[in-house]
Amino acid sequence: MSNANEIWGRRLKEARIAAGLSQKQLGIQAGLDQFVASPRINRYELGVHKADYKIAQNLAKILDVPTGYFYTEEDNLAELMLNFYRLPAKKKNDIIKLARMHSS
Repeated sequence: MSNANEIWGRRLKEARIAAGLSQKQLGIQAGLDQFVASPRINRYELGVHKADYKIAQNLAKILDVPTGYFYTEEDNLAELMLNFYRLPAKKKNDIIKLARMHSS
């Protein structure tokens, strides 16, 4: 089983690649100095360093993913979170209603 830093790093890398950004591009957009942008993102992705929650929120915003996506241990739940996050509000409400009906 992966540790939390490895999961966080893997999810960051998946989201960055899906967004079509290099480590350096992501780091610069996140406000890091251009000379440390790539190594810092690389260390996050490798699980060597863990970003604090504020940085995680900023990276999530840039990558258009929910912040919780980085933290959830289950891959299925991470995928569900990502898909739900990107739905229009009406569809989100419909899914919540459906889930409530089936959880009773």
